[in-house]
Amino acid sequence: MRPSGRAFDELRPVSLETEFSKYAEGSCLIKFGDTHVLCTASIDDSVPPFLRKTGKGWVTAEYGMLPRSTESRIDRRRAASSGRTQEIQRLIGRSLRAVTRLDGFGERQIRVDCDVIQADGGTRTASITGGYVALYLAFKHMQTLGAISEIPLTGEVAAISCGLWNDAAVLDLDYAEDSSAQADANFVLTGTNGIVEIQGTAEGDPFSRGQFNELLDLAEKGVTDLVVAQRQALGL
Repeated sequence: MRPSGRAFDELRPVSLETEFSKYAEGSCLIKFGDTHVLCTASIDDSVPPFLRKTGKGWVTAEYGMLPRSTESRIDRRRAASSGRTQEIQRLIGRSLRAVTRLDGFGERQIRVDCDVIQADGGTRTASITGGYVALYLAFKHMQTLGAISEIPLTGEVAAISCGLWNDAAVLDLDYAEDSSAQADANFVLTGTNGIVEIQGTAEGDPFSRGQFNELLDLAEKGVTDLVVAQRQALGL
């Protein structure tokens, strides 16, 4: 039995609270069990130099863990400059751009900030899933103001972790499982199960193609459920 008592293909309780932030054009507080991440999307009327005079916009992300998001305090400055932080925020940005029409909102940049309030595994996947909701709401804000005529998104994107724990493939690892897993992988998929990115690692012995297929099947199930939650949160 899993430490949490969940079935092998069961997500932790997931909630998405929109408009959590008073000032951000788009915001979502996402909770995967005891992992809580605040995602905000801010609109900037300028783009990076390489996109000037192209008519295209940009979506980028920043990620950070608050000092007491874990059992012991994290140094804020050291965490912000760590290789892990840089890798995760690039992943979030790539994932959101994968479903964004960059030519659909002018020469503007949307910055999606993902701040981990409490961590219990799966912070990057929660950030992508909640970041999409915040991004959608920022576009909705622009549409309401008449700055764009339609939402420049091709579909949803969400992410989930899967892993091999006690020789079994399981969905949505919490920290207790992730810290002792034989293999773990993060899957970023679209609402139609298109693959955006997969990050997978064997923590001990290599895992087989068959085991990978089991993890992918679980990820597709999990993302399908997450997309339903995203749509419900957005009232779609």
